[in-house]
Amino acid sequence: MSRMTNIKKSKLWIGCMLLMLCLTGCGMKPDAHKADEVAVPTSEPAATPIPTVQPTPEPTATPSPTPTPTPEPPTISVAMVGDMLMHERVMESGLQEDGSYEFGHLFQHVEERIQQADLALVNQETILGGTQMGLTGYPCFNSPYELGTAEVEAGFDVILHATNHALDKGKKGAMNCMNFWEEQYPDVPYLGINETEEQQDRIYIYEQDGMKLAILNYTYGTNGISTPADMPYLVNYLEKEQVVEDLQLANELADFTIVCPHWGKEYYLGVSAEQKRWTKIFLENGVDLVLGTHPHVIEPVEWVEDEAGNRMLVYYSLGNFVNGTSGTGEGVMNRCVGGLAEVQIGRDETGQVVIQEYDCIPLVCHIAEGEAYTVWYLKDYTEELASENHIRKQDASFSLENCKKLIEEVWGAEGDK
Repeated sequence: MSRMTNIKKSKLWIGCMLLMLCLTGCGMKPDAHKADEVAVPTSEPAATPIPTVQPTPEPTATPSPTPTPTPEPPTISVAMVGDMLMHERVMESGLQEDGSYEFGHLFQHVEERIQQADLALVNQETILGGTQMGLTGYPCFNSPYELGTAEVEAGFDVILHATNHALDKGKKGAMNCMNFWEEQYPDVPYLGINETEEQQDRIYIYEQDGMKLAILNYTYGTNGISTPADMPYLVNYLEKEQVVEDLQLANELADFTIVCPHWGKEYYLGVSAEQKRWTKIFLENGVDLVLGTHPHVIEPVEWVEDEAGNRMLVYYSLGNFVNGTSGTGEGVMNRCVGGLAEVQIGRDETGQVVIQEYDCIPLVCHIAEGEAYTVWYLKDYTEELASENHIRKQDASFSLENCKKLIEEVWGAEGDK
């Protein structure tokens, strides 16, 4: 029994082993069936997206077009100074070591304002005959060409030569002067003396921004010196028939007429009877602006008007710009106070060319040595400078305060411009 039992047990063990081998041979592995399963991802359910709320845009304002600035109506600025009275000590102030002359110092404090003007005029009291004729002062003047150069460099655009000293050196002096301007500065017009009759008949017209200004220059006389017989047209004189004829032509050619008369009574602070007579003639014949010289002191500035309502601005005298008078005594100081006329010209609402603004800037001629000989604005002049002005040796009353009093007396201003 025990052998059978052992056989049975052996058979049973062998059978179990065979079964395990069969299972191994079939390649079956535990959980192999799982390879055939479809893997389904187990993700969280997708969240419903929250819509983004866009801010409501602010309404964009339509930009207003930048307005085109209205241009200022065009104007012409006119400036003028009085007498360039070249006494000997004025000329000596410009003498250089090499014997030449330089006069820029006379204008150094005022030239900026002169250059800013559209049209700047100067009354060249003395003839520019050149050194070859011999330079002379009072009473029969002759000045160097270099003075003309200094005037151009200072900014003057028109040179006025119709003065009582135009024939101090006769025909030769006047011809030298005209030749200088024509050869050295052909673009700078000089008025009042003429090389030909045609030149005398010609009216000088300055044109800018569609506006035309006529400028005429005359003198009352030439200190008794006769005009050369072969050149009766050499100097423009205040002769009524000729002046009226010239003014009629000027009114035809231009929109605005300026007359620069060399007239009046020397050293007189008022208005002479002769000036009043000519003022009436000018007004009756369409003149708009008068810029006077010759008295060597300042005189009033005023509007005059006729019965028809025509108006004319008159500067009776701008006084001296520069001088070196040898006079002495009370009132001589007045010869060192002058004026710079400034006039703004433009069109009014009707299109007429008229004076829009005007002024007169007080000046002081500072008499000194060398380059210190110059012209100052009264507003810039000081008590110290006044105390050093050589005119005090000739008139002890000269002072800054008395200069201001003179301005107030004649122009009704305080002289602080």
